[in-house]
Amino acid sequence: MTAETLKPILEGQIDKSARLMTDGAGLYEKIGKGFKSHETVNHYTGEYARGDVTTNTVEGFFGILKRGLNGTYQHVAPIHLGRYVNEFAFRYSNRASLNINDTQRAQLALQGISGKRLTYRRPNEAQQEI
Repeated sequence: MTAETLKPILEGQIDKSARLMTDGAGLYEKIGKGFKSHETVNHYTGEYARGDVTTNTVEGFFGILKRGLNGTYQHVAPIHLGRYVNEFAFRYSNRASLNINDTQRAQLALQGISGKRLTYRRPNEAQQEI
């Protein structure tokens, strides 16, 4: 992965007013200039957190995502990857450690699907190349 390939992904997904927190990898230097602030931790020297600057949260989320994709779903077509990521983001944002119980989580999920329709048509070829 390079800054050129990562930048369009981050620009489409992260609000410019956000604080970007990364490790010290050089590819983040150019990308970080477009955000409110860009703060880093230096994993090379054993620094994983400095005050509220940390990459532990995102690393924890991706660890859960990878375990779910490798263990539960096992095969995810690239065209549907965003849907799986959204599912895990919902779970992570509405977990018990944030004092969200099962009833609340179910209510939030039902609110999220209200007015949406699942169709079973085949995706077109252009979408599959995403």
